Amino acid sequence: MSAQPGLEPILLAAPVIPVVIIDDLANAVPLARALVAGGLKVIEITLRTAAGLEAIRAIGRDVPEAIAGAGTVLNPEQLAAVAAAGARFAVSPGATQKMLDAADGANIALLPGIATASEAMALIERGYRFAKFFPAEPAGGLAYLSALASPLPRLSFCPTGGITPDSAPRYLQLPNVICVGGSWMVNRNTIEAGDWSAITASAAQAAALNEHRRSK
Repeated sequence: MSAQPGLEPILLAAPVIPVVIIDDLANAVPLARALVAGGLKVIEITLRTAAGLEAIRAIGRDVPEAIAGAGTVLNPEQLAAVAAAGARFAVSPGATQKMLDAADGANIALLPGIATASEAMALIERGYRFAKFFPAEPAGGLAYLSALASPLPRLSFCPTGGITPDSAPRYLQLPNVICVGGSWMVNRNTIEAGDWSAITASAAQAAALNEHRRSK
């Protein structure tokens, strides 16, 4: 079984994947609805809080138009857990052999993180076409990803980590970037305040970045 079943259309669904930290489970569904209303239906819910797993389950149940995935997936056990919770995809900050082996037999698409050319080559050897470039800005940013495009054209990236509304269009112009991940439209204070209209407006601005994305 492919390690990335059905991942390409998910990554193409919007130019930006919001990376969300849910502290209060009660915020999960209204947050997802606000993001979808703004045009961002692919949502990465991180497992950095105790509410993460249940948030994925709740969004999958109550916001069917959303494509809820899991972020900060660190081991095979978490990969199995998010798949069971209904996550449509999983994102890891790195790519260990155990994680990649588990993904080979899992019925969920994995977007593994890499930060070097050697790590990218290792994914290509295993048949991967997509990877998370993380942490994007500290790891070399636009210049580094641009340098990888020519020697490693078989791998496309979702850079995440330090991406801003100003830098996102420049990343999206790179031939080896399929989308970007960011958290600027899902500020934790705004979530805690329940200001869903502000999140919808910010999501709409992020969705409009699609005009900057090169044809893939």
